[in-house]
Order: sequence, then C-alpha cells, then structure tokens
Amino acid sequence: MAIPATQIRRGMVIVFEGDPCRIIEFRHHTPGNLRAMVQAKLKNLRTGSSFEHRFRAADSIDPASMETHELEYMYDASGTYHFMNRENYDQLEMDEETLGDNAQWMQPGMVIQAEYYDGRPVGIKLPQSMTLEVVETSPVMKTATKTASSKPAKLENGVTVNVPEFIATGERVRVNPSTGEYLERAKD
Repeated sequence: MAIPATQIRRGMVIVFEGDPCRIIEFRHHTPGNLRAMVQAKLKNLRTGSSFEHRFRAADSIDPASMETHELEYMYDASGTYHFMNRENYDQLEMDEETLGDNAQWMQPGMVIQAEYYDGRPVGIKLPQSMTLEVVETSPVMKTATKTASSKPAKLENGVTVNVPEFIATGERVRVNPSTGEYLERAKD
C-alpha cells in the first residue's frame, strides 16, 4: 500500500528501486515558490550502501513488509556466521558482509533480532548492552576518577573500546555494541 512521500519517518523501511532501504535522515523542504520536497538519506539493507534521494511531495513510496525473528548465534566458520531461529529451530547462515560492523560483537549463545525481507535476513539488531571481560589495558592509575581521561582496553571478543582509567585487566564491563561505548563496570 503506497503512501505519500511526505509521510516518511526516520527508521522506516521502504522499497526503493526494488531494494529495501531504511530512512536514516529526512528533511521536508519547501524552497520559495517551488514545490515541496523531501530530502532523504537512505541505507540499502541488501548492499549496506548509503545514498541520498530527493522525493517530490506528490511521489508515493512503498513501505517494505519486514518480518522480525529472534535468532540465536551458534558459531562462526571462516567468515560465515551460523544462527538458529528460536521460533522454529531452522538454521541459517549470514556472511560477514550482511552483518557488517555487528560481526565483531557476535558471541555463542547470543540472542539477536533479525529483520527479514522476502524471506531473507537483511539486517540485525544487537542487544542494548553486553558484558565483556577486559583482557588487555594499561595499569590502573591510583589518582583515577570517573570523569578523568580514558584509555583503550581490549575486550575478550577482540574489540578495543575506551574505558575510564580505573578499569583494570580482568574486570568485566558493560558496553553498548551499537556505538562501541563503555557504559559501566559490570555488577556481577
């Protein structure tokens, strides 16, 4: 069911030139005595590329019918990531290109939300936070405070994030996998 381009919203997934595309940003624009338009930044969910497109206010767009399934990550075999659908126990594979930057955060047993278009997974959503152990960082400074500067720390999954100076090797920390930011020391 087509809708007018003026109803575009951030996060919406539309079918653009046959591919599902997520609206990253949009801006309604009415220049002087010209016709209204919507300037949108889109991300192609199949290829991962971002681009901009200008829709006229009179254009109609097709929202993509997306399905969401809960998947459990099982293992990685040379760049191919294996998942199990928790609803029907089907197993499926996604390559590193489909996962993009999310691939580095995968841990066995992790539960994610996968978005499907035409029966194929086109993207995943990671949990809001993950608890990981710091395996390598510089020594703790005795004068370190929470608001002091930060230092790089390598986590158990190989990702390096910035943590406060008071975090030591062996401690568990919570991080936001979407941004790679340190959230807090884990309360285990």
